[in-house]
Amino acid sequence: MHIIVCIKQVPDTTNIRINPETNTLMREGVESILNPFDEFALELALDLKEHGGARVSVLTMGPPQAEAVLREALARGADDAVLLSDHAFAGSDTWATSYTLAQAIKKINPKVDLILFGKQAIDGDTAQVGPGVSEFLALPLVTFATSVTLNGENFVAETMMDEGVDLIEGTLPVVVTVSKGAAIPRFASLSGWMNASAAVIPVWSATNIAADPAMTGLDGSPTRVKEIFAPQARGGGVRIDAVNDPAAAIDEILKALEW
Repeated sequence: MHIIVCIKQVPDTTNIRINPETNTLMREGVESILNPFDEFALELALDLKEHGGARVSVLTMGPPQAEAVLREALARGADDAVLLSDHAFAGSDTWATSYTLAQAIKKINPKVDLILFGKQAIDGDTAQVGPGVSEFLALPLVTFATSVTLNGENFVAETMMDEGVDLIEGTLPVVVTVSKGAAIPRFASLSGWMNASAAVIPVWSATNIAADPAMTGLDGSPTRVKEIFAPQARGGGVRIDAVNDPAAAIDEILKALEW
């Protein structure tokens, strides 16, 4: 059994600021973290490894410093990791990112059993990359999973939908996006950090994964972000005291609404 978990290094959104002159994200001094939803996917993989036996590989695409989240995953219990880092990947939208990750997955193991993603990344919030990878690999897809159990070549997944919980059964291989609550992420042990710090993490370029240049980076991205800006701050509004005279307060509200 081989499980690949795709993870992402993202800026801590509690500290995000936008440059008012350039309308770009100000990343200087902003801490980068492991995408929180990917933590649930990783923990689910580690639970499956402990209860049924599996090899867990982690994969990310990003600049060289993205190696930090791979080492964190190794410290928590993953078996090996791969970093995709190349100037050719710069500017990738979700389409180009999905293609690049799919190419890397085929190189890691074309017969992988289970591919896990967090349901979305907190920096883009598109929830498109997991489904995109399933399309490029021509594999079935389960989204918003809150649990996954394996029995040989079969799986059962519970997914949280608007109308309730769906139970989905199928056969491996499959791509699954994982929601919050699927598992409680563990802390890495001291020995885990020591082993992770000594691990050799291969860095793959576009050439290493036989990527088509027309499908990667900005050139391979059919979408563009033309502008990003912070919304204008709203005024403080009007406070209406309804405690002492509720009827007068209602009249004042109706007048403000021009009823």
